Amino acid sequence: MWTASEKMSTVSAVSLESGAVTESTEQKKPLKPCCACPETKKVRDACIIEKGEENCTDLIEAHKECMRALGFKI
Repeated sequence: MWTASEKMSTVSAVSLESGAVTESTEQKKPLKPCCACPETKKVRDACIIEKGEENCTDLIEAHKECMRALGFKI
């Protein structure tokens, strides 16, 4: 029989291994522009809908900078 700490060690090891596999799989796929910078995109889109594009230039620029930082040419 395993003790509680032995079970946790096994669970932790499995979790770490599966996490590593997920990360390496995700790194192989290129990031799509639609999925990049979700934080700035959400705020930008909400602002444009509520206030109009001309009133959200700072949020639009923040999203563009985030996209550029990830290697997108905008």
